[in-house]
Amino acid sequence: MDPTLRDFILFCVERKGDSWPQIYDEMARVAGQRLYKGMGYNQLRQLGFSLSLDSVEKTIAMVKQVTRPVS
Repeated sequence: MDPTLRDFILFCVERKGDSWPQIYDEMARVAGQRLYKGMGYNQLRQLGFSLSLDSVEKTIAMVKQVTRPVS
C-alpha cells in the first residue's frame, strides 16, 4: 500500500475513530474537501483507493489493514 494512502486513512481515523460507517463518511468528507494534503477523489483513485460503493469491500479491507494492531 502506498504510504500516502496509509497516512490518509490514519488521518481520517484520528479525526473520527475507526468504526464503520463513520470512517467512510469522514474519508468521503476529507476527500471531497481536499483536507489531506490537497488530495481529492481523483488523487486517491490514482493510488488505488476508491470510495465508490462498488469498491466498498476493498476499501473496508484497506482500512482494516491500516488500523489492525501490530502483534
